Amino acid sequence: MSDIAGKLDTLQSIELAEGVEIRLRIAGPILRIFAWMIDMVVIGLTLLLLALVLEITGLVVGDNVIDGVLMLAAFVMTWWYPVLGEMSRWGATLGKKICGLRVMQPSGAPITWAQAIVRNFLRVVDINPPFWGVPGMVSCLATQRFQRLGDLAAGTVVVYERSEIVPQSSGPPPLQAQRPTVALRPEESRAIVTFRERSVYWSDARRREIADHLQVLTGKQGEAGVHSLAAMAHWLQEKR
Repeated sequence: MSDIAGKLDTLQSIELAEGVEIRLRIAGPILRIFAWMIDMVVIGLTLLLLALVLEITGLVVGDNVIDGVLMLAAFVMTWWYPVLGEMSRWGATLGKKICGLRVMQPSGAPITWAQAIVRNFLRVVDINPPFWGVPGMVSCLATQRFQRLGDLAAGTVVVYERSEIVPQSSGPPPLQAQRPTVALRPEESRAIVTFRERSVYWSDARRREIADHLQVLTGKQGEAGVHSLAAMAHWLQEKR
């Protein structure tokens, strides 16, 4: 059972620019189905309420106007309600918001209008009849980030809204401060301090790779070079 749960909702490691690795908690298909069902209820209730209001005023505006308004409202709610919801500050429709979900780019950035339109208009293939959700479910289960066809085409993912971006690894342990062996320019000092601050978001291999480029300063390679840079950064920040 735990293996099934891990398959449906897991943390996913994503590498960004400059080798930075983050983890986003990608939402699995089960909770997304619940969010979709809530959205269907919201759309249905909205159209029903509008129909009741128009029925009351039917003697004034006429049946043809009522039919036209209902058709237009059904089009807007079916096709544009998801787009507008995901482009809001929530980054989600009401159903996704209730379920604690959010649509974003794999980098963690908000989606664009083009991405919102593509992912939602492709629901006609992913979810709607005559396919009845089969392509979308198959795509979710077959991809590492649980992306349906619309997500793949738009380059989007659905994540837990309250999930935090956490470091890929803990970074080098605290060390004794070490004074640099050569005089450093201000920009070089800032670079070493930045290395220490950002290293917690990098993999061990990435930290060693960057530290090896500074062997001329530390005189060391691999983990020894990483620790030496961290110690120099500690001195620059707290002992200088």
